[in-house]
Amino acid sequence: MLAKVSSASLIGIEAYVVDVEVDVSPGLPALVTVGLPDTTVRESKERVRAALKNCGYEFPSKKIIINLAPADRKKEGSAFDLPISLGLLAHSDFFPFERIQDYLFMGELALDGRLKPVKGVLSSAVIARKNGFKGIVIPKPDEKEAALVPGLSIYGMENLVQVVEFLRAPEDVPPCRYSLKEILPPQEYQVDFQEVGGQQHVKRALEVAAAGSHNILLIGPPGAGKTMLARRLPTILPRMSFDEIIEVTQVYSASGLLGEKGPLVERPFRAPHHTISRAGMIGGGVIPKPGEVSLAHNGVLLLDELPEFRRPVLEDLRQPVEDGKVTVSRSSMSAIFPSSFMLVAAMNPCEDVYRGLASSSLDCTDSQRSRYYSKISGPLLDRIDIQVEVPCVKFRDITSRFMGESSVRIRQRVSKARARQLRRFKGKKIYSNAQMDSKEIKKYCQVDEEGRGLLEMAVDRLGFSARAYDRVLKVSRTIADLEGAAGIGPVHVSEAIQYRLLDRLF
Repeated sequence: MLAKVSSASLIGIEAYVVDVEVDVSPGLPALVTVGLPDTTVRESKERVRAALKNCGYEFPSKKIIINLAPADRKKEGSAFDLPISLGLLAHSDFFPFERIQDYLFMGELALDGRLKPVKGVLSSAVIARKNGFKGIVIPKPDEKEAALVPGLSIYGMENLVQVVEFLRAPEDVPPCRYSLKEILPPQEYQVDFQEVGGQQHVKRALEVAAAGSHNILLIGPPGAGKTMLARRLPTILPRMSFDEIIEVTQVYSASGLLGEKGPLVERPFRAPHHTISRAGMIGGGVIPKPGEVSLAHNGVLLLDELPEFRRPVLEDLRQPVEDGKVTVSRSSMSAIFPSSFMLVAAMNPCEDVYRGLASSSLDCTDSQRSRYYSKISGPLLDRIDIQVEVPCVKFRDITSRFMGESSVRIRQRVSKARARQLRRFKGKKIYSNAQMDSKEIKKYCQVDEEGRGLLEMAVDRLGFSARAYDRVLKVSRTIADLEGAAGIGPVHVSEAIQYRLLDRLF
């Protein structure tokens, strides 16, 4: 007798349906799992055996073959424990055999039969709805995550016995219901921009960056407040739209990190150490997993002490920064991960910023700057929209009792600017000005004659590249959005040009 139970597995962050076929036949007692299972899947037989026994069910003493179809894709994880158990129980008539065809099952089994959370539930719920299943049966801790998918019945179960009782009488078990307000985490921050003294022009640059989701580079001596300012950037970012929340939550769910963040993730902030590997930054593994650039999707990726990162790691950033996605290819599969993030980088003016310089001046020579900046490739620096200098904080700013503008007030302006951008790009999968391509730039970034003159001067005298020219136009559009202006004026272009510090220096 053959029993088929539907489950799901992941390629990247996308799920696909896996048919767990369980065949029980006379012969010497044995259990064989085929269909490219990894070690975790192969070990499921011991968890299933103990869970069935401890829940009062008998484990068949026959020849058992478990096939995970499609058989040419590598399967990993512990989510197949529950469907394998149900396939074995189906042979003993504990529930009507045909009912298992209506649902998709996922869950890891503890030895006492409890269901433990698994990764990839959100993506699996999406594929369950797409394939016409009546519902999805998952561990209780994962039900809020799956409830984000509309039009699908979600059944969160605590143990194997509950699943069997559900299959006996599905009409007696109502699906779980959650509103978005119950799932959304509270937006609370321990830091605020009003705690930062001075640095008004840097705060303005960060506000512009937040309003358009632009990449930004902070250059200044140690102790000037670069890292402190960067870590306060999430406090002025607006809340994500529902579509953005789904995208980010899928990444964290596929990575198995959702338990740390709750059922949803809001504006991720990632700050990897400069010793990170290429696979850790971009993603990788035998079965590809998301890296830091994907974990920062729709959020902020902070690279402190930028020149200290290994050159190959920084070079790998060029594609995700430009395209908003990264492709990780292996011999057996290829996975595409989203990576549309705000790159926030910080660095010193030069390597020997305190060596051989008077205490009253921290200026570096051009040769020192050039030598230090050579650790970072020109194409990567060209992809950073805003480059701003962070000077040392003056004594009067350190001792001043004047409280600066709060993050709440700045976030209000940023949110209004983002709302204008969402209206402008309605119907397109574009959430901010930084995501515009050449077609949108030509359509929405028209400038008058005076503005064209400023841009011509920037290209001719400052040596702006074509990419830098486009990014100045994007930043100009964001500055105009912050002011509520319909068109881009020369004052907006002028401010955007001032944010190209490295182009002006060299």
